[in-house]
Amino acid sequence: MLKCVAIDDEPLALEIIRNYVGKLNDIDIVATFTDTVSAKAFLDDNNVDLLFLDIQMPDINGMRFYAQLAQKPPVIFTTAFSQYAVEGFNLDAIDYLVKPIEFERFSKAVTKAKELQEYHQNKEMNDGYLFVKYNYQWNKIFFKDIILIEALDDYIKIHMQPKSLLVHMSMKAVTEKLPSQKFVRVHRSYIVPVDGITSFNKNTLQLGDKQIPVSSSYQKQVQEILQKRIEQS
Repeated sequence: MLKCVAIDDEPLALEIIRNYVGKLNDIDIVATFTDTVSAKAFLDDNNVDLLFLDIQMPDINGMRFYAQLAQKPPVIFTTAFSQYAVEGFNLDAIDYLVKPIEFERFSKAVTKAKELQEYHQNKEMNDGYLFVKYNYQWNKIFFKDIILIEALDDYIKIHMQPKSLLVHMSMKAVTEKLPSQKFVRVHRSYIVPVDGITSFNKNTLQLGDKQIPVSSSYQKQVQEILQKRIEQS
């Protein structure tokens, strides 16, 4: 499911995007904004998969706004002026939609975004590792070596054999780097490899000789993932 955000100073333009998104599968619009200040505050605190961004904003050019974002989600620029197309693609935009936007053209742009997301997910799975900074250097951690990830204040502890690493990183940040097919967050303090689960019930799961609590906010997600594994086995 693509989680998207739309930014446009024209409420009607946002309504059109919202209606178009409602006609498509596997995409959800989580927020819309008519100003870039509110949009930036949201994007700083939330991860999104796709951004629809108008170029002609009253407070700042949309392209300049995008270039200044610390974390840049894939973007589709929207505008009434076609002369910005080259500059938009120079920012690695997925697509560039000229208003008035027709649904068929909008749908094609979203398809490109879905294909890009699928490509990155497959690449992540095939790469089979992530990099974390430990002792002032970057270390490669293979997914297959991770036994458990535990939150400890502002750090996470990546349990592995033969040694574990204490890394200055948030659970949110490491979750983004892990393939969702292989790892599941079961508690505010724990992320576990799905293949390492040996038994489970509603409130706990067994990970080798470790018993890990499953908090109520994650129970439904955990049950769905494990049930799918049972059906596939």
